[in-house]
Amino acid sequence: MVSEQKKQMLKHYNEGLNLYKAMKFEEALSNFQKAIEIEPEDGPTKLYITRCKELIKNPPPADWDGVFTMTTK
Repeated sequence: MVSEQKKQMLKHYNEGLNLYKAMKFEEALSNFQKAIEIEPEDGPTKLYITRCKELIKNPPPADWDGVFTMTTK
């Protein structure tokens, strides 16, 4: 059984993911930050927070296909 806490975390994560795919990175970041408050060690959420911050600074082209290209190793 999934706890209420986990359900809330997943709700914010999924909303963030949908916003991320819609290129609404600031709104997505807000949802991912809410998710990480609930589950501080969640790896995928941490990854998307980092990606959102990068994409806010360096927006992708209008025809972006959702692929994130790393620029450093």
